[in-house]
Amino acid sequence: MKLFNFKTIISSIAIATMISGCAQTTGNQTYDQNQNAILGTTLGAIAGIVLGNNIGGGNKGRNKVIGAVAGAAIGGAVGYSMDNQAKEVAQSLNTNVNNNPTAALDPNQDLIVSNTDNYVKIMFRDDMMFETNSENPTYAAGTKIAKITTVLQKYPNTLVQVVGHTDSRGTHAYNLTLSEKRATNVGNIINNTGVQNQIFSRGCSFDKPIAANTSDANMGLNRRVEVYLYPNQQSVIDVCR
Repeated sequence: MKLFNFKTIISSIAIATMISGCAQTTGNQTYDQNQNAILGTTLGAIAGIVLGNNIGGGNKGRNKVIGAVAGAAIGGAVGYSMDNQAKEVAQSLNTNVNNNPTAALDPNQDLIVSNTDNYVKIMFRDDMMFETNSENPTYAAGTKIAKITTVLQKYPNTLVQVVGHTDSRGTHAYNLTLSEKRATNVGNIINNTGVQNQIFSRGCSFDKPIAANTSDANMGLNRRVEVYLYPNQQSVIDVCR
């Protein structure tokens, strides 16, 4: 097992983070706008140190620093890209990025754009997307979905995953089919605009509720379609768990 020099790791991360900050700071950006870039930089630096430690040659310390800087550049770029895409998607939908975890519980929020260091998530409430028991998006829903593609055209390497969720009324099998068809139809709208992104869809039935399915209000919160934007396959999550 390889042991790493803690001082070297800290120093390498510090150097890499400073370089990333110099390259990415423009205007009066706040910490919140850059938090994913900073996190990506740090994680990338750690990965780079491990890579640098395994590079051949006699100067392990130098290799760790080189690996950290290279890893930070990659990690920081990914986080920064996700931040930018979240802001641009929100602007296209005339809203703001909202990373408040309680926002999804607000019935007045029928459209929420949020992001982490690994993905952007756009949540559409069912009531604004589909008629009751229908798998076809309404015209108004199609218009909103199409707005996302103006951003995707700028990021053709972004992976797109569309996910359908239902409430618990009816059988699991029925809701699984309904959620799959809704996700597929939303994905088709995105694909038919001519974007170059890879698009895949999935239905979760009622396996991932936002709130307990104990009232009509809560069921309304659970009926939704979510669109995830990922920088790469390694960032894809299990959206039904």
